[in-house]
Amino acid sequence: MKDILSYEKQLLAFACICKQIVLSFSHKERKERDFMANTAPVYARIETGLKENAESILAQLGISPSEAIKMLYSQIVLVKGMPFQSKLPDINHFSAQGITKAEFDTELQKGVDSIKNGRTHSAEDVDRMLAEEFGI
Repeated sequence: MKDILSYEKQLLAFACICKQIVLSFSHKERKERDFMANTAPVYARIETGLKENAESILAQLGISPSEAIKMLYSQIVLVKGMPFQSKLPDINHFSAQGITKAEFDTELQKGVDSIKNGRTHSAEDVDRMLAEEFGI
């Protein structure tokens, strides 16, 4: 009789454990279902190389692409705009867009005159000057 009670207690304990497992799975499924009901898909087409490079970096950070998009959207809402500056670059006077053809010809002639007069710079000097003046 004692063995039967012991067996019944074990069976009851096993049933309680099984019920707990079922309830925890139900809770997990319910949470997933609730989460899915409160989400919406976002579709975007981007270049394959960009996608692969970005996802490689995200993987190293332990962030899924969905989490990264959620972070971006959260920042857009937080700052009420893009979370980075997005603008056209200022027109640089030294680019062809920033000067007229006459001004360009004048600058070109200055360069030709400098070469004729022996006023030249080494590549290292040019790199140094560009770094000092423009940070490049």
